[in-house]
Amino acid sequence: MKRKITIYSHLVLMVAGLFVTGCVKLDVTPTNKFTDETYWTSEDKANSVLSMAYRQMFSSDYFIANEILSDNVYNGYGTSNEKLISTGLADASNGRFEGEWGAAYGGIKTCHTFLANVDRVTSMTQLVKDRRKAEIRFIRASLYLELTTWYGDVPHFTADITAEEAKKIARKPHAEIMEWIHKELDEVAATLPSREEYPAADNGRITRGAAIALNARAYLYENNWTKVAEYCDKLINTSTYGSYSLFSNYEELFWVKNEYNSEIILSMQYVPELRTWGNLVDFAPMSTNARLNLAGPTQGLVDSYLMKNGKKWTTNDPDYADRDPRMGATIAYDGSEWIDRSGVTYNIVIHPDGTAPAGRKSDKYTGPGSTQTATGYYYRKFCDPTPSSYTGGGWDSNLNLPLIRFADVLLMYAEAKNELGQMNSTVWDQTIRKLRQRAGFDNTGDALDLPSNDQNLLRDVIRNERRCELALEGLRVFDIRRWKTAETVLTQQPRGAKFDKSSGTYDYIKFPAGNFSRNRDYLWAVPRKERLLNSNLSQNPGY
Repeated sequence: MKRKITIYSHLVLMVAGLFVTGCVKLDVTPTNKFTDETYWTSEDKANSVLSMAYRQMFSSDYFIANEILSDNVYNGYGTSNEKLISTGLADASNGRFEGEWGAAYGGIKTCHTFLANVDRVTSMTQLVKDRRKAEIRFIRASLYLELTTWYGDVPHFTADITAEEAKKIARKPHAEIMEWIHKELDEVAATLPSREEYPAADNGRITRGAAIALNARAYLYENNWTKVAEYCDKLINTSTYGSYSLFSNYEELFWVKNEYNSEIILSMQYVPELRTWGNLVDFAPMSTNARLNLAGPTQGLVDSYLMKNGKKWTTNDPDYADRDPRMGATIAYDGSEWIDRSGVTYNIVIHPDGTAPAGRKSDKYTGPGSTQTATGYYYRKFCDPTPSSYTGGGWDSNLNLPLIRFADVLLMYAEAKNELGQMNSTVWDQTIRKLRQRAGFDNTGDALDLPSNDQNLLRDVIRNERRCELALEGLRVFDIRRWKTAETVLTQQPRGAKFDKSSGTYDYIKFPAGNFSRNRDYLWAVPRKERLLNSNLSQNPGY
């Protein structure tokens, strides 16, 4: 797909100037210049609109910022929209509430424009048209899933609406939208090719497997365990929907050279020079020429990583040695070995009493409000050391960001089977054992074998495994919300590393406890601007 996006990117930029004014607000209609037959004259032009929809499906900004909405990451520098949300202090004018709503409906409008006009293109075969329509319908379903997950009831329509209709449309119940999403994804799965049926030039396109996996995730958000197990089983125990497996190396799974590996079911596509992302400049260690540290991993996330022998970490164990190797591949901690993009290896020094490597900006913790880490930790995941993955000599990257991995399917399956009372050694070995073997756990019973038949104990084990495996990938916030644990974990006092010496001896860095109302904050506010445009849009409780 990278080659496809490269071919069409200049056309997308040209089209965007005509289209963007018609794809941001519900009350704006597309321009006639874009939607009439004078535009829809070639397959290239149709594909440029499809590429635009792919771009609107998700963004690196939200992928990274979603972690701040959880207990995995603490926003220590300044105050972001996400920090206000995670601490229960956001109102209906919050920029993230407005941005997420506008971006999703913008993408939906692109999808509707494509569906309404692609049949005008006479040079496309019917097979190709059907497949492209299925891709667009998948994107539209994913956007509605995003909207209804955050806001609950939302306006739902399957063809473009006029400005007048947009000012009167009401919110459709969440359950009805979810029912439509499931049906829509089932239908597109029947049309889309599997990953093996696409040529290499189409790597990155939405596949049959992606439709099944997204449907499993949608059922997961409803706690429909029977359906989660059913849809995950299609990807784990059959090859009908594509063949997927865990990539051999956890850290290198997130490097450009391996981005189309056997584990990736769906990813955001980026292209050298033409479409890149640079968010890590505010999350990577300062010594790597990062700009500042906006937010860093919490001690709570660090503590969740087990010892390599499968035991829980305790204060009697080394802080970082002999831990689940995924921790070192995800988080930069004091003493971490780092390979920079010139191939030089050095150790990250974060402890206040440490000595920074000569000739590099300091990573040392210097207290709250500074440009260094506030938590004592930096990001490691996604920091591909390969020079070819960056452009412009800085932190811009063309690395595809994973939206759905096969590891997530294994974790969903394990969770569903446990909730159904069907967890056994066979399911465990298919799921958690494989993840731990890939991670590099010791080959001992405590680490790799089913630890218990107790459903409650296994629930904690599987949830913790999910946190460690998928850390910093923007999914934790959805988990703590569907588990209804956000009201607990987001109101506890966040901690950083043991670098605070304000009391005379080193103790864990402590941050103010957050606020999260179980009666309000599980749903986001309908943006105030949208309700001013449309008085039929009711508001969620508490805003």
